[in-house]
Amino acid sequence: MSIGALAARFGLATHVLRHWESRGLLHPVRDAGGRRRYGAGDLTRVATILVFKEAGLSLDTIRNLSATAGRAARQGILRAEAEELRSRIAAARASLELVEGGLNCAYEDITECPNYRRRLAEQVGSRGAAVRPGSS
Repeated sequence: MSIGALAARFGLATHVLRHWESRGLLHPVRDAGGRRRYGAGDLTRVATILVFKEAGLSLDTIRNLSATAGRAARQGILRAEAEELRSRIAAARASLELVEGGLNCAYEDITECPNYRRRLAEQVGSRGAAVRPGSS
């Protein structure tokens, strides 16, 4: 299968496949004319890359997972990704709470809303802890 056919199959631009190749994610064979040729394994590989990208993994992480043969190494990579994802989820939940608090706020000025004021106090408290008394 040509690069154009593979790209079309997944709704990608051909330059995306070339980029993935340059990053070590794809290894197409070349025909006598030097053109890339993709087989069934490449189809699976592109689908795998897309699934991992949808999950939020970087191309470097995807490459590292592909190069990792051992279960323990794979679990180490995925543990770090899971922890990063948990952090992003916590931040997104906090953001959603603030936005929903604003939606439910009866005050004209959002800075008067209890949810906003609580978050502001938390922010000032966390920043203020690093400041020495008497310094500005």
